[in-house]
Parts: sequence; C-alpha cells; structure tokens
Amino acid sequence: MEQNWWVMLPDADGAARLVEPLRDGPVECVAHASGRPWLVGRWRTDQVMLAQAGGVRVAVLGRCGLTAGQLHGRLGRVRDLATVEAAVAGVAGSFHLLASVGGRTRARGTASGACRVFTTVVAGIPVAGDRADLLARLAGAGVDFEALAVRLLDPAVGHPLDERTVWQGVRAVRPDEALVLEPAGGAGRTVRWWRPPQPQTPLPVAAGRVRSALREAVDTCTAGGGTLSCDLSGGLDSTSVCFLAAQGPAHLVTWHWQGEDPRDDDGEWAGRAAAALPRATHLTAPARSVPDWFAGLADLRLATDEPCFWVRDWARLTVLRQQMAAHGSRLHLDGGGGDELFTPAPAYLRDALARRPLQVLGRARRQRLHERARWLPTLRALTDRRRFAHWLHDVAADLPLPPPPEAAGRYGWQPVPRLPSWATPAAVGIVQDVLRQAAAAAPEPLAPHRAIHGVLQQIREGGNSLRQLNQALPGCPQTASPFTDDAVVEAALSVQPLQAATPGRYKPLLTAAMDGLVPDAILQRTTTGIYDADFYAAVRRQRGQILALLDGSLLHQAGLIDASRMRHAVHSQAPLTDLAPMLQTVAIEVWLRSLPTPVAA
Repeated sequence: MEQNWWVMLPDADGAARLVEPLRDGPVECVAHASGRPWLVGRWRTDQVMLAQAGGVRVAVLGRCGLTAGQLHGRLGRVRDLATVEAAVAGVAGSFHLLASVGGRTRARGTASGACRVFTTVVAGIPVAGDRADLLARLAGAGVDFEALAVRLLDPAVGHPLDERTVWQGVRAVRPDEALVLEPAGGAGRTVRWWRPPQPQTPLPVAAGRVRSALREAVDTCTAGGGTLSCDLSGGLDSTSVCFLAAQGPAHLVTWHWQGEDPRDDDGEWAGRAAAALPRATHLTAPARSVPDWFAGLADLRLATDEPCFWVRDWARLTVLRQQMAAHGSRLHLDGGGGDELFTPAPAYLRDALARRPLQVLGRARRQRLHERARWLPTLRALTDRRRFAHWLHDVAADLPLPPPPEAAGRYGWQPVPRLPSWATPAAVGIVQDVLRQAAAAAPEPLAPHRAIHGVLQQIREGGNSLRQLNQALPGCPQTASPFTDDAVVEAALSVQPLQAATPGRYKPLLTAAMDGLVPDAILQRTTTGIYDADFYAAVRRQRGQILALLDGSLLHQAGLIDASRMRHAVHSQAPLTDLAPMLQTVAIEVWLRSLPTPVAA
C-alpha cells in the first residue's frame, strides 16, 4: 500500500515545480486562493478535512473531533495566521493543522510529536512536510551521520537535539511551535502555539479533566462505528482505553500477549478486564505463539524517515496488526503514553523541595530505602541546582566516564545519558561537540519544572515512535495512542505532583479519572508487568539475527561503532542495563540498510 504524505508550499512563483519529483503516482493538490499549489500529497480521504472561505484555507489532517461542516462553520474565527488556532480550539484528536491566509502559510503538528512538521529549503524556496525523507529527496540531501551518532545515546537526549533530523539540511519544527512561510521566501520562521500548564490543579479536579479529555480522545477513534482493536496488556493504561472504547459505537477486539517471565501478572489482570467486557472479542497469544523480539532483524527493511526503535518488536507487531486486520479492525488503539503521564518522575521531588522540604525529604528517604541507594548521592542529586544548558554542557564533558549511580540522574532534567561501550572514540567526540554546541545556545527546557520537562521529552519520544510505527505498516490498521493526544497530556500535566505521587498508591491520577468507568477491583492493581525474562530469552534465541546485522555493518563502516565490541556484548551475559543501548544501535543499522540507495559517511 502507498505511503501517505503531504508537502506544503508557500504562495510563491516557482514553488510548483519543486514537487515534480514526487509526482510518481496519483497525488492530490489543493491550491492557495491565488491558484498556486498549496498542499500536494497522498492521503486517505477520511483523514483530511478542508475548508475555505475567501482568502482563507484551513486543512486538518489526522484524527479529529470535528466534521467538515463544523470546521467550515469555524472559519469565521480565522482573520489571519495569528487566529488560525481558533478553528480547532477545544477540539479533541491528533492532527496536523495547516492554513493559507492572505498568501501566508502556517503548519503545526501536535505537542506530543505524534504529528510532526519538517522543513527545508529547495532552490531558495522553503517547503514543509510530514516526512523528513521526502523533503530530503526534494533537496537532494544526504544522511547526517553526526545526527546518527547522537541517536546512539541511551537514554536519548531529545530536546533540543531532536530538531536536527538524520537528513542534512532538513529541520524538525519543535512540536510546540508552528512554522510560518512567507510568499517572499526565506527559511521560514516559527511561532509558539502551545505551552505546558502550570502543575497547580488539585488531583480531584485534574482527574475530571483527564477523564473528559481521554473519553473525547477515544471517541474520535470509535466515531463511525465498524470494528477497532486495542491492546489489553493488563496494565491500567491499555485497560482504561479498552473500557472507554467499549462504550462507543464500534465493535471492540482486544489482544493480549502472554509474557514468559513468571513474575509477570499482566495475564491475570487482563483476564479480569476481559471478563468485565463481555461484548468485546478477546484474543490471547501464548508466549511462544508469536515471534520473539529481534526476530527477522537481518532481513528487515522499513520505509521510515528516521531510525525506528520499534524494530525490536517488529515481527511481533506485524503479526498483531495482521491478526487485527483479519478481524476487520480499521484502527488499533494502545496505552502508549500512560506510564509517562501517570507515573510521576522522581524529579518532582526536586521541583517541590523549596516549598515542601520536610515532605520531600521524607519521600526521598523512603525511596532511597526501597531502592537501597546511598544517602549522599541521593542528597547531592536532590539539591542539584544546575540550569538546563549547564546540565547539557556537563553531559558532554562526562560522556566518556562510566555511568554514574542511578541516583545522580533521578532528580535531574533526565536520567544521565551515555554512549554504548561499542561506540568509537570518533562517535564520542562527535556527540560531545553536538552537546556542547547545543549548550552554548543556552536553550530553555521544555518546562521550568524538571519533572514536566522529563515527561514532555518522553511523551515526544513516544509520539515520534507512534509516527514511525504508522509509517512502517501502511497496509495494516493504523495505531492511535489516545494518551498522547494533546488535550490528555495537558490535563495530566496540570495536576499538583505531590498529590499525583501519593506513596502507597499506584497511578492515583489515572485511577481517580477512571473511577466508575473501570471496575474498582481492576483499579486497585498496584503492580506492573515484568518482561526481563522475555528480553534475555529473545537475545539468546535471536542472537544470530543480531550478529548478522554486524556483518558488513554500515555503522561500523561509518566509524561510529566497533562491531567486534558489540559482538562481544551480545555474546556475554551482560545485565539488562548494559544491553539496553543495543536497541538504538540495531534501529539505526536497520534504517541505514533500508535506504533505497547505498550511503557513505
């Protein structure tokens, strides 16, 4: 099946010829009021709404709670580019919003990153689109191997490094900013369209907001009826989505995969949820009935515009989507984003230290005892006052050092990143330079509060992974993650963190929001799934697939990894923390091999 994509052009002479290389099949074209091409692309008709009146053109591409008639009725609110957001104010969903008003053009995605905007300059004319690789094709741009070196970091440093794509000269627009293109040309400029809320809302009020926002998000998925599917892992996140989806007009098919880890009790909780949803169709896959993680890696080719970290699960995800398609599903839902939103990051204690010192120190002490962490590193991390730019600079300086104690990053802007042991000295130097340059620009964090900065970064990583997932499986039901809808994210971030992290309670904000919608017995769960055994078993059984990627490794040829050192790590009985960076390396290697033409560093 053909990939969906769009490219947006400024209202300028000469812009039309820029997209000729993309006309290798049927494409749609929407014009500016001037008659010049504005949007060119290939899209599903049920995923696009267009409205126009006079010199105003507005397009919504994605899952949206408006009808075409309702969107047209809102056009009267749009007087210029500064008022474009009025056309979708208060509307649920996950979508791109594009506009052409009086010859000026604007585009934005979602704050979660599930819908992203990219931009580059082609023959002196700025263009935008939803796929970085298509813009690179228009501009004749090659792969940015420095950006690939940065992608080896574990955990990833998203902001501000994620504005640099893996294609030379192609830039990602910040999710909380909109791109504006002028008729006169230039590189385009960005304007802020979204800001995180202040975390000051009492939990009962915030729970009501989450309840409404999540229900409306799921409603945009079930609207229109038919059949849709949903993960039912047994965790509170996917379970909540299932119960909300079951209230809609669509028939629900749930899917549960049983893990191998004997400590994992997800199956028990999924069974309880399934019993409480008698009208749904429930499918269960025993542990060995679906492919392992890492299965089929050696021959895997993905048509994504950047490395996709879902590659570990790819064989399994393909089977899942094919089964859902066989049951008639038109859309698949999951609980992605729930852990990030409703499991408070420990950094909330650092944010609250000045206001509630005794309460914070008491909670930190309990956490330290539970994790058997040393008190001095914990106290040092808790009182760390470094600004974000200073932290970036220190990450660069410390990159060659061994990983610090876990407590060192628990209360910071994010866990301390490191490169894998198989990264070459050249890769270390490249990443250090990129981090230092980023720090020198004195970037502001995504939010003043460290915990919210960290959550937003994780949500954006998840949103981008969702984007990649849908790119790579165009012939299967698309996936929606309602927790990453902007309205849900905003509602969850508004809560007072000390209330959302009540000791002894598991995800209290989500359980309060789902009270009365999900059975009490299920909301009382206090455990989470464990999959360590599945990971180690997959590495053991699929070791040959991983090692095959290292034969003729393109990352090795580029001088970014030492293939022999990575082979040693794969053969060893290394702990999970040492093997986790392998996921990034594997994703990048698969992506490089998937490119239509060979690349050289």
